[in-house]
Amino acid sequence: MADRVVTVLVKPNSRKGPLVEPGPDEVLVIWVQEPAMAGRATKAAGELLARYLGVPRSQVRLAAGATSRHKRFRVSD
Repeated sequence: MADRVVTVLVKPNSRKGPLVEPGPDEVLVIWVQEPAMAGRATKAAGELLARYLGVPRSQVRLAAGATSRHKRFRVSD
């Protein structure tokens, strides 16, 4: 089994969220209500991505983009 990388665009402080929608170029757009402060939006995005993919949160790890809205998460199978 191989890990897969999921590219996301996180939209923090959103009234629209929590929500995940497919975006352009195989990117998932994730709206979260948490602010982009102290990693809160990143943590919320990881939790929401895990629910969206139907995997436990422990199988979703941030691979790149800790301080960016563009992030890559590694999902274990």
